[in-house]
Amino acid sequence: MIQLKDIVVKFDDFIALHTINVHVKEGEFFTFLGPSGCGKTTTLRTITGFIEPASGSVYMQGKDITRVPIEERNIGIVFQSYALFPTMTVWDNIAFGLKIKKLNKAEIKEKVNAIARKVDLSDEQLAKAVSQLSGGQQQRVAIARALVTEPAIICMDEPLSNLDAKLRVQLRNELKKMQREFGITTIYVTHDQEEALTLSDRIAVFNKGSIEQIGTPNEVYNHSATEFVANFIGDINPLGPGVTEKLGLPGDKHHFIRLERVRVNHSRGDGEFQAEGVIESREYYGLYIKYYIKAAGQTVKVIEKNDGINIYEPGDSVTVGIHPQDVMSY
Repeated sequence: MIQLKDIVVKFDDFIALHTINVHVKEGEFFTFLGPSGCGKTTTLRTITGFIEPASGSVYMQGKDITRVPIEERNIGIVFQSYALFPTMTVWDNIAFGLKIKKLNKAEIKEKVNAIARKVDLSDEQLAKAVSQLSGGQQQRVAIARALVTEPAIICMDEPLSNLDAKLRVQLRNELKKMQREFGITTIYVTHDQEEALTLSDRIAVFNKGSIEQIGTPNEVYNHSATEFVANFIGDINPLGPGVTEKLGLPGDKHHFIRLERVRVNHSRGDGEFQAEGVIESREYYGLYIKYYIKAAGQTVKVIEKNDGINIYEPGDSVTVGIHPQDVMSY
């Protein structure tokens, strides 16, 4: 559907993207994930046509669109700021792209009303100025405007970052539901790991202008390809020599384990390393509890499901278990 081949982007002497290769499949929800300044938005802007690469090619449905103007690429765009017209009505904002395409009034009315229903915007909201809407409603308008022209692909640049945490989670779920219903190929940019893991079919993890790994959420989380990915995706424990030597792990590598893979007060499994520990502190999240445990010469972070019964207090003695198959080494 969308393919980037050996894309290099330069700003004067600065190389922003180093030989980027990505193939996004039709109907896929594909996320560019990484910290600020890593190249994910630059890659998105290269796809949409705002940036022309120094070398490499952008293909869409097998056609080279590297030098094709933005307006001819048939790509819907949702910006971080939404980029709506605040003094225009919601209806006129959504209809804007259709008017540019010179559709007749009847077609425009039909398409705007149809897309408004799909993104849950009422007739009353359609008549309002965009500035009168909440952030969540404005985000729906931005999505409707991007989808109403029936693009082959939609690109979203941090579309939820301006919303509060609760609304972000709510709209994240709606976004995925909408994408499934429309079946539209979606490229999504975010720095939020949880957002990427919950929304995506596949994720490209960016670091300093390069891609460290492309994979499913499970692959990048449980089978991180590099030390950077292991540390960036979710929380993780670096393992000290007190653990690695007992597990017989090579001393010339760095070793890590996810918090939920550490076992507390369980019977010893085959090949498992166990050590006595003491609860230093805890963080209560409701669904789970995060413990900081002093064991084997280091502090080990552990996530335990909250069953409301087995809750440990600071100062309690516990047993910590780590199995070598759960360790990621680089």
